[in-house]
Amino acid sequence: MTILDISSWWGALTTIESIYWAVAIPASAILLILMVLTFVGGDVDADVADADLEVEGDSGIGFQFFSLKNLVGFFTVFGWVGLAMLDGGHSTFMTLLVSSLCGLIMMTAMAAVFFFLMRLTESGTLDMRNAIGKHGEIYLIVPASRGGMGKVQVTIQGGLRELSAMTDDDADLPTNSIVTVTAIIDEHILLVTKAGK
Repeated sequence: MTILDISSWWGALTTIESIYWAVAIPASAILLILMVLTFVGGDVDADVADADLEVEGDSGIGFQFFSLKNLVGFFTVFGWVGLAMLDGGHSTFMTLLVSSLCGLIMMTAMAAVFFFLMRLTESGTLDMRNAIGKHGEIYLIVPASRGGMGKVQVTIQGGLRELSAMTDDDADLPTNSIVTVTAIIDEHILLVTKAGK
Protein backbone atom coordinates (compact mmCIF):
# COMPACT_ATOMS: atom_id res chain seq x y z
CA MET A 1 0.00 0.00 0.00
CA THR A 2 1.53 3.31 -1.08
CA ILE A 3 1.19 6.66 0.63
CA LEU A 4 -1.24 7.72 -2.11
CA ASP A 5 -3.43 4.69 -1.37
CA ILE A 6 -3.40 5.48 2.36
CA SER A 7 -4.32 9.11 1.66
CA SER A 8 -7.23 8.15 -0.56
CA TRP A 9 -8.39 5.53 1.98
CA TRP A 10 -8.22 8.09 4.79
CA GLY A 11 -10.06 10.68 2.66
CA ALA A 12 -12.89 8.22 1.99
CA LEU A 13 -13.58 7.72 5.72
CA THR A 14 -16.45 9.48 7.46
CA THR A 15 -15.61 11.80 10.34
CA ILE A 16 -16.61 9.28 13.01
CA GLU A 17 -14.61 6.51 11.30
CA SER A 18 -11.50 8.69 11.10
CA ILE A 19 -11.87 9.54 14.83
CA TYR A 20 -12.10 5.86 15.77
CA TRP A 21 -9.10 4.98 13.56
CA ALA A 22 -7.13 7.89 15.05
CA VAL A 23 -7.86 6.52 18.54
CA ALA A 24 -7.46 2.78 17.85
CA ILE A 25 -4.10 2.75 16.07
CA PRO A 26 -2.00 4.89 18.48
CA ALA A 27 -3.66 3.34 21.55
CA SER A 28 -2.92 -0.16 20.23
CA ALA A 29 0.71 0.78 19.55
CA ILE A 30 1.13 2.24 23.05
CA LEU A 31 -0.55 -0.81 24.63
CA LEU A 32 1.82 -3.08 22.73
CA ILE A 33 4.82 -1.08 23.99
CA LEU A 34 3.50 -1.19 27.57
CA MET A 35 3.00 -4.95 27.35
CA VAL A 36 6.52 -5.51 26.03
CA LEU A 37 8.00 -3.27 28.75
CA THR A 38 5.95 -5.07 31.41
CA PHE A 39 7.23 -8.48 30.31
CA VAL A 40 10.87 -7.40 30.01
CA GLY A 41 10.84 -5.58 33.33
CA GLY A 42 10.34 -1.95 32.37
CA ASP A 43 8.08 0.08 34.63
CA VAL A 44 6.22 2.90 32.92
CA ASP A 45 2.99 2.86 34.91
CA ALA A 46 2.31 6.49 35.77
CA ASP A 47 -0.82 7.41 37.63
CA VAL A 48 -2.92 10.26 36.33
CA ALA A 49 -2.52 13.15 38.74
CA ASP A 50 -5.40 13.82 41.14
CA ALA A 51 -7.60 11.22 39.46
CA ASP A 52 -7.04 8.08 41.53
CA LEU A 53 -10.15 6.39 42.88
CA GLU A 54 -9.07 4.81 46.15
CA VAL A 55 -10.97 1.85 47.55
CA GLU A 56 -9.53 0.60 50.80
CA GLY A 57 -8.26 -2.97 50.85
CA ASP A 58 -7.00 -5.10 53.69
CA SER A 59 -3.42 -4.68 52.53
CA GLY A 60 -3.72 -0.91 52.08
CA ILE A 61 -3.06 -1.06 48.34
CA GLY A 62 -5.40 1.26 46.46
CA PHE A 63 -7.67 0.25 43.59
CA GLN A 64 -6.13 2.31 40.78
CA PHE A 65 -8.92 3.00 38.27
CA PHE A 66 -7.26 5.91 36.44
CA SER A 67 -3.74 4.87 35.49
CA LEU A 68 -1.79 5.04 32.24
CA LYS A 69 -2.27 1.33 31.48
CA ASN A 70 -6.00 1.49 32.18
CA LEU A 71 -6.53 4.58 30.03
CA VAL A 72 -4.58 3.05 27.14
CA GLY A 73 -6.67 -0.11 27.52
CA PHE A 74 -9.85 1.98 27.45
CA PHE A 75 -8.90 3.80 24.25
CA THR A 76 -7.72 0.61 22.54
CA VAL A 77 -10.97 -1.24 23.20
CA PHE A 78 -13.03 1.91 22.57
CA GLY A 79 -11.41 2.37 19.15
CA TRP A 80 -11.63 -1.20 17.90
CA VAL A 81 -15.16 -1.85 19.21
CA GLY A 82 -16.27 1.43 17.65
CA LEU A 83 -14.80 0.44 14.29
CA ALA A 84 -16.46 -2.96 14.50
CA MET A 85 -19.81 -1.34 15.33
CA LEU A 86 -19.51 1.11 12.42
CA ASP A 87 -18.53 -1.72 10.09
CA GLY A 88 -21.65 -3.58 11.25
CA GLY A 89 -23.81 -0.65 10.17
CA HIS A 90 -24.84 0.58 13.64
CA SER A 91 -25.78 4.19 14.30
CA THR A 92 -23.27 6.72 15.63
CA PHE A 93 -25.11 6.96 18.97
CA MET A 94 -25.16 3.16 19.45
CA THR A 95 -21.51 2.95 18.42
CA LEU A 96 -20.45 5.62 20.93
CA LEU A 97 -22.52 3.99 23.68
CA VAL A 98 -21.30 0.43 23.16
CA SER A 99 -17.64 1.36 22.56
CA SER A 100 -17.62 3.56 25.68
CA LEU A 101 -19.17 0.80 27.80
CA CYS A 102 -16.70 -1.76 26.48
CA GLY A 103 -13.81 0.62 27.21
CA LEU A 104 -15.04 1.14 30.78
CA ILE A 105 -15.40 -2.62 31.27
CA MET A 106 -11.81 -3.02 30.06
CA MET A 107 -10.58 -0.33 32.47
CA THR A 108 -12.38 -1.98 35.37
CA ALA A 109 -11.04 -5.42 34.46
CA MET A 110 -7.46 -4.15 34.16
CA ALA A 111 -7.69 -2.23 37.44
CA ALA A 112 -9.07 -5.33 39.19
CA VAL A 113 -6.32 -7.56 37.78
CA PHE A 114 -3.55 -5.20 38.92
CA PHE A 115 -5.25 -4.70 42.31
CA PHE A 116 -5.39 -8.44 43.00
CA LEU A 117 -1.86 -9.00 41.67
CA MET A 118 -0.56 -6.31 44.03
CA ARG A 119 -2.38 -7.93 46.95
CA LEU A 120 -0.48 -11.15 46.26
CA THR A 121 2.85 -9.50 46.99
CA GLU A 122 4.05 -9.60 50.56
CA SER A 123 4.28 -6.20 52.22
CA GLY A 124 7.54 -7.03 54.03
CA THR A 125 6.24 -5.60 57.29
CA LEU A 126 7.36 -7.76 60.19
CA ASP A 127 4.46 -9.14 62.22
CA MET A 128 5.95 -10.16 65.56
CA ARG A 129 3.02 -12.49 66.27
CA ASN A 130 4.40 -14.80 63.59
CA ALA A 131 7.31 -15.56 65.94
CA ILE A 132 5.14 -17.15 68.65
CA GLY A 133 5.83 -20.88 68.87
CA LYS A 134 9.00 -20.64 66.76
CA HIS A 135 12.40 -21.89 67.90
CA GLY A 136 15.40 -19.61 67.89
CA GLU A 137 19.00 -19.36 69.02
CA ILE A 138 20.24 -16.93 71.66
CA TYR A 139 22.67 -14.45 70.12
CA LEU A 140 23.33 -12.29 73.22
CA ILE A 141 22.71 -13.69 76.70
CA VAL A 142 19.17 -13.17 78.02
CA PRO A 143 19.17 -12.43 81.78
CA ALA A 144 16.86 -14.51 84.01
CA SER A 145 13.50 -13.32 85.39
CA ARG A 146 13.23 -10.36 82.98
CA GLY A 147 16.38 -8.87 84.47
CA GLY A 148 17.38 -7.33 81.16
CA MET A 149 17.24 -7.81 77.42
CA GLY A 150 19.26 -10.05 75.20
CA LYS A 151 19.09 -10.96 71.53
CA VAL A 152 17.65 -14.00 69.79
CA GLN A 153 17.82 -15.10 66.15
CA VAL A 154 14.50 -16.42 64.86
CA THR A 155 13.32 -17.27 61.35
CA ILE A 156 10.11 -15.27 60.76
CA GLN A 157 8.29 -14.68 57.48
CA GLY A 158 11.01 -16.45 55.52
CA GLY A 159 13.94 -14.48 56.91
CA LEU A 160 16.36 -14.82 59.83
CA ARG A 161 15.77 -11.93 62.23
CA GLU A 162 17.76 -10.74 65.22
CA LEU A 163 15.28 -9.49 67.81
CA SER A 164 15.29 -8.31 71.42
CA ALA A 165 14.27 -10.93 73.95
CA MET A 166 13.48 -11.41 77.64
CA THR A 167 12.73 -14.52 79.67
CA ASP A 168 10.76 -15.57 82.75
CA ASP A 169 13.12 -18.53 83.30
CA ASP A 170 14.97 -18.71 86.65
CA ALA A 171 18.37 -19.04 84.93
CA ASP A 172 20.10 -16.92 82.32
CA LEU A 173 19.79 -18.14 78.74
CA PRO A 174 23.38 -18.36 77.45
CA THR A 175 24.59 -17.64 73.91
CA ASN A 176 23.87 -20.44 71.40
CA SER A 177 21.12 -22.01 73.53
CA ILE A 178 17.92 -23.02 71.76
CA VAL A 179 14.73 -21.28 72.92
CA THR A 180 11.04 -21.17 72.08
CA VAL A 181 9.15 -17.89 71.67
CA THR A 182 6.13 -17.92 74.00
CA ALA A 183 4.76 -14.37 73.76
CA ILE A 184 5.34 -10.78 72.66
CA ILE A 185 6.08 -8.02 75.21
CA ASP A 186 5.22 -4.42 74.31
CA GLU A 187 4.76 -5.38 70.64
CA HIS A 188 8.52 -5.48 69.92
CA ILE A 189 10.24 -7.73 72.50
CA LEU A 190 10.03 -11.53 72.38
CA LEU A 191 9.39 -13.51 75.55
CA VAL A 192 11.40 -16.74 75.27
CA THR A 193 11.94 -19.88 77.30
CA LYS A 194 14.50 -22.65 77.08
CA ALA A 195 13.38 -25.17 74.45
CA GLY A 196 12.09 -28.49 75.78
CA LYS A 197 10.68 -27.11 79.03
